[in-house]
Amino acid sequence: MVSPIGIGVGRFWKAALEGRSGITAVRGFDDLPLEAYRSQVAGQVLDFNPAGYLEPTQTDRLDRYAQFGLVAAKEAVADSGLRLEKELPHRVGVIVGAGMGAMMMGERELTKLYQDRKPHRVPPNFIPTITLNSASGLVALAHGAKGPNLTISTACSSSAHAIGYALTCIRTGQADVIIAVGADASITPLVFAGFCSLRALSTGFNHDPARASRPFDRARDGFVLGEGAGALILESLPHARKRKARIYAELAGYAGTSEAYHMVIPREDGVEMAITMQLALQDAKVSPAQVGYINAHATSTVRGDEVEVRGIRRLMKAGANRVSVNATKSLIGHTLGAAGVIGTIACTMAIESGLIHPTINYEQPDPDCALPGISADAQERSVKVALVNAFGFGSNNATLVLKKHQ
Repeated sequence: MVSPIGIGVGRFWKAALEGRSGITAVRGFDDLPLEAYRSQVAGQVLDFNPAGYLEPTQTDRLDRYAQFGLVAAKEAVADSGLRLEKELPHRVGVIVGAGMGAMMMGERELTKLYQDRKPHRVPPNFIPTITLNSASGLVALAHGAKGPNLTISTACSSSAHAIGYALTCIRTGQADVIIAVGADASITPLVFAGFCSLRALSTGFNHDPARASRPFDRARDGFVLGEGAGALILESLPHARKRKARIYAELAGYAGTSEAYHMVIPREDGVEMAITMQLALQDAKVSPAQVGYINAHATSTVRGDEVEVRGIRRLMKAGANRVSVNATKSLIGHTLGAAGVIGTIACTMAIESGLIHPTINYEQPDPDCALPGISADAQERSVKVALVNAFGFGSNNATLVLKKHQ
């Protein structure tokens, strides 16, 4: 994990359970006046020094999103106990989810080109560095993984789909192990301005950043742009048993759908989100009544939060009043393509620990998206089946089903 509330899963999880906010005032963009931006807060990874984690060549030549992905993958591989040098390399794959990719380097080099007017000074590694699959290639190189190597880009649902496709690869026998990564680092002048122009970001808490991301709350006014990365090691059960692996949870089901409705706005009645969740549960061969916890997409936008709750109520019916629901984005903002993996890690830790982190800033529940299971405090709950939702621009939905490993 690389997140605004901690680098490393241990630090992230401790801060999440404490309800610590990672939202701060934007540091600014060189000589651009920050007051020209409608939103001035973001979920920034302020304590990240690539030199402490990566080789010297990787600190200067790689985009920030790829650096995040490499660090998260390195932690996940170490935590798994896998000795990849002893694995069949073509049975180990890498699948990355990224919504924006190398925007930081792309914007920087484009600006330099127009300012300096020296096309011959564009770095020779520019193209392989900014291609959207750069992180998946770099992770594979770092770990000698020669199996399936893919990048999935479906905006905010990217890494949820990466996990889902990893499940498919393992089920169909294409790989024994998949390193699934989600990464994005797009707090850049152009991307930030674009989201401001879209009027998607919170603007009412520029003076109080920690309160800006407030899913399900009456005062929410848009999402907070975040950055970060997460990584999971997924493997077949026989492979995990053979090496006596520590198993955190079972990835039991996945569904990906398109609402085919609007590029940015979800369908109001929540029907399509409910269908996505239902299909994932069918894939996992469990019923809605068995779900104890949902890690919601819950970005803190007015429309999005309402629609997701409507979808949950359609799926769960009376059971919607008994399920625990939380929003990891209340803590770290919306990390775009990394959100699915980060939500899955939070869900996995909840299953293992029996603790569900709070949804912070949930001060005045909005009656249009209130559920009894949403809480501003950490919840103790034994979770056997959980859902992770990730919904993206382009009318794109993904849901994952996790189960407690028996």
